[in-house]
Amino acid sequence: MRVGLYPGTFDPITMGHTDIIRRAASLVDKLYIGVAINRDKGPLFSLEERVAMLEVQCAELSAETGMEIIVHPFENLLIDCARDVGAGIIVRGLRAVADFEYEYQMVGMNRQLDHSIETVFLMADAQHQAIASKLVKEIARLGGDVSKFVSPAVRAALIEKQS
Repeated sequence: MRVGLYPGTFDPITMGHTDIIRRAASLVDKLYIGVAINRDKGPLFSLEERVAMLEVQCAELSAETGMEIIVHPFENLLIDCARDVGAGIIVRGLRAVADFEYEYQMVGMNRQLDHSIETVFLMADAQHQAIASKLVKEIARLGGDVSKFVSPAVRAALIEKQS
C-alpha cells in the first residue's frame, strides 16, 4: 500500500492546499495530512481549529475521490511523522521557484535522516499559485473578500476571528 504524507501548518487551509490534497490523493492509496504544531509561526487558528477545518475539507475530498484521507497533527520531525504514519512518500506543494530553494534543502536533510522516504513535489495549479495562507489572513484582517481563496467554512472562520 502506498501511503503519503502532505504536511503543513494550514493556517488556514486554502484552495491551493485543497488542490494539492486532491491531486496527491490520486497518487497514493492513503493520504495523511500532517498538521504541524509550529509555535514559531504564531498561527491565527489553534491546532484544534485547523484540524477541524481540515477534517471538513478532507471528508468532502474523500467522498469526492473515494480515497482515504486522514488528518494527523504532529509536533516532531517531519521524517518521524512520516515514519509514525507509515508514509513512504512526503508530498510538498510548490507555488514558485522561491519555494523550491527551501524545499530542496529540506529534501536533502530528510534524505540524510531516512533515505527510504521519497519527497514528491506537486506544482500548484496556475489559478492557485498566488494563494498563500499568510496573504489570505492579511486580506481577511483588512476586510477584503477571501471567497476566491478559501472554502465558505474557512471564510466564515476567518471573519469570526477578525470580529
